[in-house]
Parts: sequence; structure tokens; C-alpha cells
Amino acid sequence: MSETATSSPRGRERIEYDADVIVVGAGPSGSTTAYYLAQAGLDVLLLEKTSFPREKVCGDGLTPRAVKQLTAMGITFEDEGWIKNHGLRIIGAGVRLELPWPDLAAYPGFGLVRTRFDFDQILVNRAVAAGAKLLERTNVTGPLMDERSNRIVGVRAKNADREPVTFRAPLVVAADGNSSRLSVAMGIRKRDDRPMGVAVRTYFESPRHKDDYLESWLELWDRSGDKDVLLPGYGWVFGVGDGTSNVGLGILNSTSSFQDMDYRKLLRRWTDSMPQEWGFTEENQKGGIRGAALPMGFNRVPHYSRGLLLVGDAGGMVNPFNGEGIAYAMEAGQIAADVIVQAHGRPTQQTRERALLHYPDVLADTYGGYYTLGRYFVKVIGQPEFMKYATKYGLRQRTLMKFALKMLANLTEPNKGDAMDRVINGLTKIAPAA
Repeated sequence: MSETATSSPRGRERIEYDADVIVVGAGPSGSTTAYYLAQAGLDVLLLEKTSFPREKVCGDGLTPRAVKQLTAMGITFEDEGWIKNHGLRIIGAGVRLELPWPDLAAYPGFGLVRTRFDFDQILVNRAVAAGAKLLERTNVTGPLMDERSNRIVGVRAKNADREPVTFRAPLVVAADGNSSRLSVAMGIRKRDDRPMGVAVRTYFESPRHKDDYLESWLELWDRSGDKDVLLPGYGWVFGVGDGTSNVGLGILNSTSSFQDMDYRKLLRRWTDSMPQEWGFTEENQKGGIRGAALPMGFNRVPHYSRGLLLVGDAGGMVNPFNGEGIAYAMEAGQIAADVIVQAHGRPTQQTRERALLHYPDVLADTYGGYYTLGRYFVKVIGQPEFMKYATKYGLRQRTLMKFALKMLANLTEPNKGDAMDRVINGLTKIAPAA
């Protein structure tokens, strides 16, 4: 795939592209995008700055929404490394409530846990099997711009030997995570009025490693000051099935102490309060405490600009209600691929551009109202008194919590669902798009 130049009939240089599409970043969003593009017959170049397998900060829990995407890519869950779960266990205000995943036609009735150490590699292998070309240890340093059109026409990078290289394509997909160097270089920056979270996690050897429910602790206390403070966010305990549990916490920026908080110390204090028999001690800890940002609610827009499409964390696609990112990254990857395939089949640059400009509209129609509700939710739970009231009284209402699970996990029947589904779907339709 080398770059060449030939003369066009009118004497103007014509560039031979290295690929139809360059995808930057081989996480869930990038690999899913590359998979569907390659499945459609496009020439796809997938660039990843690290090499596989590789560790990544995550809770490792997958809801039925993510399972649906994995199934669509032909991934099965019978081999070692996958552990199925039946639902969500919620703990708070002295209540321990187990809620099975909703019984829906649109989504499977189970979730999964698998560490990100090889989860991303499974996805990228599917993309490569479909025909995408993967280049690992290729660090993209910036966009390659066409001066006449002011469009991105490729990327500049350093290869595995740290040598400068250039790759060209008429379209580039930014799947390069929260910091998204490509987006920033193209002038697409984060919006400060959108929610942001921080997640920190570690692993402990624990007898709870085969727990078949995802466990969420709604009361997360900071006891470091003069008085106890209930923080917006939640803690989790997810059994990984390999002898360890993934234990972590997520905090939202709707608290005034968000910037100054030592999240690692907070996690340590929280795990120290756990029952000793669970094994969440320093002696049983496997690896360090690591953190990552959670860009939520479309905190970087537009999702298409001058030949660049944003997917996953690069476009701030984490669900504000529950901090879930993988399902939405994969869904956006499939949406982006479909838009690109349709644009690729158009006969002129004008009609191709019209198809590409439709990408943000599809995202807004799919998630816009729901993410707007999520932004309001983040603001509300940022009030400690509301959190105290909600956990004290809400957790004792099982019907209300079943509704909350559907709402927070975004698991409803699109059509002909029950009363809860109709209410949630109706709210997302009437809410203004994010």
C-alpha cells in the first residue's frame, strides 16, 4: 500500500490512496468500524499505537446491549475468558436488590465480563479476518490536510521503528480515545457543558470471582474531611472468573470536589471497608490502581467534519446514566461504517459529502434525546441530599428499580414494549437532542 502520483488527463496530479478509509485506534469503536467497512468490501487501514494484547482501564462489564453487538460480529462466548451474568445487584441504604436483565426481543437476556487485556484483541482479530489491514505500534501524530479543500486526506504517523510515515485516504475515522489528537488538530474540541466522569479500578484475588451478577454500590462515601460526603457516582464489584474481581469506582464532575479528589485513595478507603473474607486487601491486589476519563453525552461535536468521522470516546459517546462505553462505541462504529459505505457508492464528491453529513443526524436521532436526559440525571445526582433520599426510599421500591434499570442501561423494546418501555422511549423522543 504505497503512495504514488500519476498525471490526470487535465495535467493535475492525482493521488493514489493507501486505503479507502483509515481508522485510527483499534479499540472497540475502531475495530468495529473497520470490521463492517471490510465486510462491505472497502479497503481499510487500521492503525494502533500499541500492540495486542494490551491492558486498558475498564470495569470489564458488558451489558446485553454490548452482547448484541458482539454477537452481530460473529463472536461466541463458549471459550474460556467469558463469564456470563444474569443482571445487576444494587446495594445501598441497607438494601441488597438483585434485578435480572429485562426479558426483551431486541437484546439478549445476559451480560458478560471479560478483561480488556484480550477483549480488544478479539475484536481486532474479527476486523482483520474480514479484510482490514492492521498496523500495530503505529502512532498517529496528526492529520494530513489538503490545502485547497481544507479536508483531511490521510494521517502522519511514526511506525514501529519510530520513523515518520504518511498514509492517505479520502476518509479518516478518529477512534483515538478521549484525548483524540486527530479531533483536536482538526479544531474539534470538548464541550465543557457536557458531563465527564473518572473511573479507577484494580483487581483482587477473591472468592467472589465467579459472581453471576454485576454488583453496583450506589452509596460512595468520602470520609477524608471533617464530615462524611456522599459523592455522585457508584462503586462496582465484577467477578472476572479467573480468580480475580474487578473492583472500581466512577465519579462524575457534577460534584464540587471532582477536580481535587484523590480517586485512588478513595478506592483504597472504600475497599478497606469491605468484608475481610472478600479478599480486597493490598496483599491480594493484582496490579496497580489505574484510572481513565469517561467522556459522556456527546462532549465532542461535530461528529463529522471535512472528511473526519468521530466514534467512541473520541466523540464522547459514553452513556451518562451508567458510564457504559463499549456498547455505544461499537454501535457508533457500525453506524459510521454504514454511512461511509453509502457515501462510497455515490458518484460525485457532492453526493458523497451529503451522505457523510448525515452521520451526526443519525447519531442525534439514535442517542440525542437519551443523552440529554442523561445530562439532567448527572446534575440531579450531583446533589448529595437527593442521593441520600433516592437510595433510602427508591431502592425499596422494586418496580421503580426495574424501571430505573431499563432507563439507566438503555434496555427497552424499540416497538410494542411494556408500559415502562413506552414511557422511556417517549421521554427520549420528546427530549431535545444532545
